Formats: sequence, structure tokens, C-alpha cells
Amino acid sequence: MNALLLIGLALVVARSETNADVRFTDVTREAGIHFTHNSGRAGNKWLPETMGSGCAFFDANQDGWQDIFFVNGKDWTARGRRSLQALYLNRGNGRFVDATRDSGLDVELYGMGVAIGDFDNDGRDDLYLTALEGDRLYRNLGGGKFRDVTAAAGIRNANFGTSAAWVDYDRDGHLDLFVANYVEWTPKRDLWCSLDGATKSYCTPESYKGTSSKLYHNLGGGKFEDASARAGIADPHSKSLGIAVLDYNSDGWPDLFVANDTQPNKLYRNNRDGTFTEEGLSAGVAFGEDGVARGAMGVDAVDYDRSGRPHLLVGNFSYQMLGLYRNEGKGLFVDEAPRSTVGRASLLSLAFGVFFFDYNLDGYPDIFAANGHIDEEIGRVQPKVQFKQRPHLFRNLGKGSFREVTSATGDLSRAMVARGAAYGDYDRDGDLDILISNNHGPAYLFRNDRSNSNHWLSIRLSGVKSNRNGIGAVVRVESTGGRQWRAVHSGSSYCSQSDLSLTFGLGPDSEVKVLEIEWPSGQKDRFGPVAANQFVRIEEGKGIQINISQQ
Repeated sequence: MNALLLIGLALVVARSETNADVRFTDVTREAGIHFTHNSGRAGNKWLPETMGSGCAFFDANQDGWQDIFFVNGKDWTARGRRSLQALYLNRGNGRFVDATRDSGLDVELYGMGVAIGDFDNDGRDDLYLTALEGDRLYRNLGGGKFRDVTAAAGIRNANFGTSAAWVDYDRDGHLDLFVANYVEWTPKRDLWCSLDGATKSYCTPESYKGTSSKLYHNLGGGKFEDASARAGIADPHSKSLGIAVLDYNSDGWPDLFVANDTQPNKLYRNNRDGTFTEEGLSAGVAFGEDGVARGAMGVDAVDYDRSGRPHLLVGNFSYQMLGLYRNEGKGLFVDEAPRSTVGRASLLSLAFGVFFFDYNLDGYPDIFAANGHIDEEIGRVQPKVQFKQRPHLFRNLGKGSFREVTSATGDLSRAMVARGAAYGDYDRDGDLDILISNNHGPAYLFRNDRSNSNHWLSIRLSGVKSNRNGIGAVVRVESTGGRQWRAVHSGSSYCSQSDLSLTFGLGPDSEVKVLEIEWPSGQKDRFGPVAANQFVRIEEGKGIQINISQQ
């Protein structure tokens, strides 16, 4: 009997570690999405052609449903067509309508990245777009309409901007803006590089000079000032592609991790006086295990093992594997990827958009990586590396262990040339769906079709003294299965923006016993118990609204 019991338990464990209870279905066409990214490529193999672009989930028209935005490139010379950025509004029935025309976002730019945040605290999420011609700031006017306020705001960035993130780094209640800038490049400065010595290929960033990223301080009244030099983040040698906001030393102030391509990654500790100190080298996140700077792209941060500390995920070039930096505390990180499934499975991949999300709602954040090489001829010189690559989905098994389950996820396992990636619950069924932007190809929307019975709680914050989005707030939930926490953050992934709501997977737990929020203002709110499987909105210092349909 004991032997049979052990066998039965083993079978239960084996089943629990599969992915049969969750599949992702490509619903792009049936959802009414028909966006195709235009890199402008015409045989010259100019560097920006292979780097873009991003995408976003956000509620553009304040109706409670996640809408979609795609960043687009354009032709280098006129070909009789226009390539616009794209805004798709969610109808609430599984379908979207292309609302780009007359939205104010119907502009032709060589765009790269997008960040979402309510910079003027008016209750409507605004949009920041990085572009080669110069970045743009769009104020949300309501109803899916936007106005370009870049010049009036004092934003001036035309430095090959990539990812961006909204962050209230001085905790004054106004969202500031960090913009990751890449390299000094223009068509006239484009260099000739080759994989085989005979034909032109896309150059790696070693060939170009770096450029400083920007930190814009929000002065209020719709005005910003460039605080990069004063804050200590101006580094002309950086070649930045990703930005994650995290409080890695748990002092209540947002720090910045910047992923650099072939230059050391940066970890900026917030000094709580408007300045930062760079500690990437001493923290162990500047280089790979071999002491060499890697080709880092996208990045995210979360507490994936319930240690109480945020850890880092970094997408890297092929033959470098993903970086999975575990926060050991006291300012030190250790890369767990080389001795884990995460590292072994991602060795040949080139990862751009990466993020943590709890796709099966078991209470443990999983890992997603959107992959794709930069040169379609790579297979001729590196036969083991493909141009189109499958994404990676790693299931969190607990205790810091992951298992790759991509092949069991249905449509998500297809090969593509992915760049930007974001998550959000577009159909409001409680689980998180995936949006992917492909380089010079069609975008994809993958619906999470979950058959397990795990419970969840979706939380959207509304600041009063703090910024309206509650960016920087820490939310802690306690249920029978234990304690979890998340921080509301902009940025992460690559050139993309995920839903600013926080989704907590609760597994078999039917309620949250205690829900606590620590706001950037210092305000602390506490609620409970709260029943599972609900959308809740919490206003700072005031109360909780259950099962919201309007944001």
C-alpha cells in the first residue's frame, strides 16, 4: 500500500510540473489585429532596421479594458506608402478595432519603444514614444485621443532611444522619465560589417560609440527638466537597450537597472536626494560569469522565490544565455542561469523582450522570453543558430527551480523574429495574455486558455498623494498558501509596456486574508479578507472597490 501511495504521489508531482493545464492560442486574426512592423529594410542593412520595435497593453480610453499599441518603423526613402504607429481599442468582446486614424498617434516616425504613465495625474494614461527623429510625449485627452506635447514639456531626445520607463525617483508624487539611449548612428555614419567577409551584415554595437541615457525630472505643470548629469546617470559610454525599476536594497526608494549591449550593465542605487550611485560591478550584475560584458537587451525584476527581495532577468545575445540574477541581499546578486534549466535552454537564443508573469496563477512568477536573431543569414556562419526562434516559457516550480514548457503551450511555440513583448489580461478572465511585436513582420496576440481551477486577484492602484498610477507602490497579499508581493512599475521587457495592474495567482486559495499597500508617499493601507477572482481598485488612503468594470 505504501509503495502504491508513493507511486501515486509521484504521478501527481509529475502532472503538476507539466503545462497541460495552460495553452496559448493565437487569436490575432480573430481579434481583428492586422499590424505588420516595417523596418524599412531595402538591402542596406542599416543598424536600426534589426532592432525594433515595441508594443504595449494599456487602457487608452478609460473603459476598463486593455487596449493595444504597436510601435512602427518606416521606409528610409518614400515608396508611396505610409507606415504609422497603431492603436487598437478593445471592444470588450474579444475583438479590437483599429482606432489609429485621428487618434493623434497616427504619425509616421521611425519608432522604437513605448512607455505608459499618467505624467500629469489627470487619471488618463499618457504615452511616451522613442524614435530616431526624436522622442515624442503624447498627452491622453480621453476617448482614445492624444496630443503631442513634447516641445511644451521640454523633452528633447534624439539619441536612438530604445526602452523607457516612468518612475517617481524623488517620491514627490509626479512621474519622472528614464530613457535608454543606444549608440551614435545616422545613415551617413553607417559602417560596413560582415559575417562572412564578403557580404554586408548588421553591425554589432562594438562598431559604434555609445551615448548617454536621459533622466527627465517632472517639474509639474506638464514641464520636465533634463536631470541626467545632476542625478549621476549620464554615461556616454553606455549602449542601453533595457530598463528595469526595482528597489533592490529594500529602502523604499526606486533604483534603476540598465541593460547595456556589449558594455557593462549599470545598477543605479537611489541616494534619496535626487542622485544615484552606480554599483553594477560590486553588485555582480555588470558582466557575465566570464567577466565580459554581454549583449544585453530586455530586462525585468520580481521576487520569484518569495525571498522578499527582487531578482533580475536579463535577455542576452546568442551563446550567452539568459541572465537570472538572484538578489542575495546586502547589495550582491548571483547569476543562477549557468547552473539551471533557464541557462541551458537559452544558450542558442537571442532574447529581446523578457518578463516575469504568473501565467498559470499558482502564485509563483514564471519566465517568458521573446527571441529572434538580428541577421537572417546567421545560419550560414553559425549553423546551430536560427534567425527565427521559438520563445521560451519557463514554469516556476518553486524553491528557485524552473522547467521549460514552451513545446506544451500550443501556438506560442512557433518560431518568429520577436522583439517587443508585453502581458495583460485583455479579455478580463483573470489570467495573463501575451502580445509580441515581430521585426519586419506581423504582430501576435496569444490568448491564455487556462483549464486549471487556480484562483487570482487583479489589483489596480490609484494614487492621491502618490502618483496617480501608484508606480513604485508595493502590494503584499497573504493567503493560506503564503505571502507574495509585487511592485507597480513601468518599463521592463524590451521597448514595451505591460499592464500596470497587478495580477496575483492564488492557486487553490479562495481568498486573500490580508492585502497591504505601501505607497510612495509613505501611506500604508490594509484590507482583508478579500475574495478571490475579482478585479479591485484601491485608492490611496480611501478604500477598495470590488469587481470594477471601470478603471
